[in-house]
Amino acid sequence: MRRIPLLLAGLIGLCTSTSTPADPPADLRKIHGRIQFVDHFPDYKVKVVEHFADLHVQQVEHFADAPGKWQIVDSFPDYKIQLVEHFPDFTIKYVEHFPGVQ
Repeated sequence: MRRIPLLLAGLIGLCTSTSTPADPPADLRKIHGRIQFVDHFPDYKVKVVEHFADLHVQQVEHFADAPGKWQIVDSFPDYKIQLVEHFPDFTIKYVEHFPGVQ
């Protein structure tokens, strides 16, 4: 008999969650530095778009020390990124100048 109220309380807690898929996964201003593209177990799933991107990304060889500046590496990354077509955490657009959060 006591299991039913606990079960209902758990279900109500799940239904009233304030998190939505549209919530940003992280502060995009912090995603810079050494980036490794992976197929499994990413930190973030990203979709590359041409318009209305969340983050403009400039690929650099050195000094990836500002928002949107990514140095692509094969080992010892700061972040692991998986490129996807559906259900991304955020979207990016590759740019030559003025990287950062839009």
